[in-house]
Order: sequence, then C-alpha cells, then structure tokens
Amino acid sequence: MDRERIVTAMSRKEDEDQTLRPRFLDQYIGQNDIKEMLDIYIKAALKRKEALDHILLYGPPGLGKTTLAQIIANELGVQIRVTSGPAIERSGDLAAVLSSLSPGDVLFIDEMHRLPRFVEEVLYAAMEDYVLDIVIGKDQESRSIRIDLPPFTLIGATTRFGDLSAPLRERFGVVMRLNYYGEDDLRQIIRRTSNVYRNAIKADAVDALASRSRGTPRIANRLFRRVRDFAEIIGDGIITNDITTLALTKLGIDKNGLDQTDYRYLRSIIENFGGGPVGIETIAATISEEMTTVEDVYEPYLLQEGYIKRTPRGRVATERTYRVLGIPYYKGLLDS
Repeated sequence: MDRERIVTAMSRKEDEDQTLRPRFLDQYIGQNDIKEMLDIYIKAALKRKEALDHILLYGPPGLGKTTLAQIIANELGVQIRVTSGPAIERSGDLAAVLSSLSPGDVLFIDEMHRLPRFVEEVLYAAMEDYVLDIVIGKDQESRSIRIDLPPFTLIGATTRFGDLSAPLRERFGVVMRLNYYGEDDLRQIIRRTSNVYRNAIKADAVDALASRSRGTPRIANRLFRRVRDFAEIIGDGIITNDITTLALTKLGIDKNGLDQTDYRYLRSIIENFGGGPVGIETIAATISEEMTTVEDVYEPYLLQEGYIKRTPRGRVATERTYRVLGIPYYKGLLDS
C-alpha cells in the first residue's frame, strides 16, 4: 500500500522534524522566484503596518508549502495557527479558529480543497471584510450574528488547485505555484540535512540521493534518514556512495527514483492496455488503488519526468517507459 512507500511525497509523522525546517527566507533553499516575491510583499506589508495579503500556495506534495507558511509568519513576527480542510467540519470550527487570532496573525489551512463548501462560503466575508457572519438556531428561531475579526493573513495550501472554487481562488491576493526542485537545490538540502543530523556524507552519495529524490525535498530528507540508518549500523556513520547504493537497492528504489509501485503502474498501462490510452479510473481499478491516490501520489512525478502523457482519451506510456521496462517500443499514432 502507498503508506509503505519511501518515495511518496505524502507527509508522515517522521517528517515533522522541526529542526530540518528553515525558519526564514534566506535559509530556504530553492523556489527562488517565489522567495523574491514573498520578500517584497512581506517588507511592503511591514512598512505599511498592514496585514499581508492572503496567499494561496499550490503544487505537488512535499515541496515546502507548510514550511513557507511558517517562514512567512516568522518574517512578519506574528503567530501562526495551523489547521487543515478536513479538520474544519462545521462553521463553528472555523469561527473558533478565526476568533482566536490576534491582529496580523497568520492562519494556515492545509488541504484547502477539502474544505466543506458551506464553510468556504463563511470564509469569504472573513477574507474580504474581516467579519464572520454566522447563523445560529434553526428554522424560525434562526438569526444571523456578525463578529468582527482582526486583520489577518490566510495562507491556503493545496495539491489540487483545480478543485478550489473560482470564488475562493479569486479572494487570494497572491497565488503561487511551487515546482519540483532541480538536483542542485536537492544537493544543498541534503548537505544541510547532514549538518543538522551531524552525519558526514560523501559528495557522490549526495549526488546519488539527489538523483533519486524525485525533485522533492521531503523525499530527499526521508531517503537521507534511511541511508543514515545503514551507515550507522554497517559502517562507521559516514554516508558513502556504496552504503547509499546498498540502502536504496534494499528499499527497492532504482537510479531514476522509481520504486515497485511506479513499475506496477507503468506495467499496467503497457501490459494490460497496450501502452494506452487508458482512463485513470481503469488504471486505479487495475492496480487496486483509489483514483485520487493515483492522481495525487503516483502521477505527478511520472508526468513531470515524461514516463506518461495525458491525452483526451487517457494516459499513454511514453518511449522512455518502454526503455526503462526493457520492452520494445513501436511509435504510435499518439506520439508527437
């Protein structure tokens, strides 16, 4: 199952090591364009002594959306309240969180696409006018009350930008997409992690980890911890390329960062459906996974790296997939 995957970018309890999170923008590695713009917006808000505009961060999981939200709060010198879409089930849940904010505070809502629609509608007035309109009571005894809120900054994060309603998206003053990281940035992150954990690592081991981290800092740090275990038990604690290669082989991760789950997905398209096109629902049923898991966890990296293509008729395996699987490839009508 997906929860056992090392190279999934979904968050786990072990990923909550706060010592690895940078606290300020100048410590944050990668996403340089986003950092530059945020630096300007934050300094402007501080100069005007106003609350920062509401910010929406979107992109694949594991790229640092939560970390950026915490950095923004630190740069502003305010408190941050953290919650998630699934945790806000009723309007009262939202009211409790909003009413606890102080002027200028940051409210971070992760998985914002999972907010119930009626809660989302209550949020509109809070974002635009810093007021909370709540209906209490039922039927003829119901009445509306208005609660004034202090100016605050809402930072929303989502992996499914298209699932957010247009009215909600339009209420964010700043919308930013986080992209996959290049290997140079991942090398910097891995070296920083080795310094934090005080584990020496050889340069070629850094390269090996960076190339298998799927462009995702969360995966880079997770792989580092697993390789560190091997280095401390079968070596002298120094992470070498040989130990890294052994550990990643044992974990079933190849030189491209693909694991057995990825291969199962790719083989299903080629062996069961002749390379595609095939619909996402059919693929999910074939490999016994939820469709949302396939879309959110499996596919982003495979699409990014060109292993599959999306077409109007469904997913298609590319020539690169055939090469990786060692299967003869014949150019088809859907190839560009």
